Amino acid sequence: MTDMFVSLGTWNWLIFGFILMGLEVLAPGIFLFWLGLAALLVGLISFAVAISWQIQLVMFAIFAAAAVPVWRRLARPKSDASASPFLNKRADALLGREFTLEKPIVDGSGTMRIGDTVWRVAGPDTPAGTRVKVVQVDGANLTVAAA
Repeated sequence: MTDMFVSLGTWNWLIFGFILMGLEVLAPGIFLFWLGLAALLVGLISFAVAISWQIQLVMFAIFAAAAVPVWRRLARPKSDASASPFLNKRADALLGREFTLEKPIVDGSGTMRIGDTVWRVAGPDTPAGTRVKVVQVDGANLTVAAA
């Protein structure tokens, strides 16, 4: 096996790198790509600097091991919770906002249309047309107070 490394030299790493990247196309998973990239780096460095095959193997191991944390950092989803903090929490987005009642609140309960949704509201008896503020959210029920 050592004769193979010595006879082809740097070309081994380049061929090995391209084979691994080709296999990545056939079996995608982004794993073989980084190993192929490590092999290509060793091949390119070997072209520039004459180093023994033992050092080349160590360099390949180091580059392959370093590729894992690099890939994990690059592949991390870029979720920015501050951009849409109320995603899938429509009711929570209503907390603190003011609306006008279309129908009165009678006996402590009623309904209120917000956008295209009718919400159940609870609060003190209030006539229609009054501005109310959402003070509490419990699932699909809103508790309101006079604004």
